[in-house]
Amino acid sequence: MSSKCRRLEGRSAVITGGGSGIGLATARRLADEGAHVVIGDMDTSSGQAAADEVNGMFVQCNVTDAGDVAELFRATKDRYGTVDIAFNNAGISPPDDDSILETGIDAWRRVQEVNLTSVYLCCKEVLPYMLEQGKGSIINTASFVATMAAATSQISYTASKGGVLAMTRELGVQFARSGIRVNALSPGPVATPLLMELFAKDPERAARRLVHIPVGRFGEPEEIAAAVAFLASDDSSFITASNFLVDGGISGAYVTPL
Repeated sequence: MSSKCRRLEGRSAVITGGGSGIGLATARRLADEGAHVVIGDMDTSSGQAAADEVNGMFVQCNVTDAGDVAELFRATKDRYGTVDIAFNNAGISPPDDDSILETGIDAWRRVQEVNLTSVYLCCKEVLPYMLEQGKGSIINTASFVATMAAATSQISYTASKGGVLAMTRELGVQFARSGIRVNALSPGPVATPLLMELFAKDPERAARRLVHIPVGRFGEPEEIAAAVAFLASDDSSFITASNFLVDGGISGAYVTPL
């Protein structure tokens, strides 16, 4: 990332799940573009390390706890004076979320709480700040599975991401004339530690997934971070209520090229 491209100079950006994976890559990218980065994460060690690396602020936050979420955005406003960007990114994909025939109600509820209710809480808390200042960009992490189905289901994950997409669309329309843009970011499979552990350590499973990706590889966290930076910046000023797919062509493919 060239230091000459600093589209986010002086803006504050809150990233949930910012201690690792896509969140950490995005923290680095947004800081590179001049933003003041606030990391919200459950893990104090990785969260603080990420904040230190980007000269930002760490707030320990359980994104399913309304009080914690309120404090995350309040602390951002107190430190930086504005809350300009919210990347509501925290999420889980646990092994006990499987086929609907196998997934118990407790596993269902836990995934819904972390992946969907947390986005509701983050949007609910950040919107008043953005309404007061008359501008802001909210980016909610959905997934390509919100657009297309998988035969090997993670039923609650898929449903939660569909919910994120639908809620994002509604908020984007509702607040469009208030200067606030709300977009869903839908990554394809990305080479994060979580996905590599789930799929890529077994070459056969990895190959089965890669055959569906026209580009022929997993995405990199930095490629998703670049999309977040675009949606956070004024370069995307006419984009709201959208499903921004960064999926290597999966959702557009009938078959992959030879």
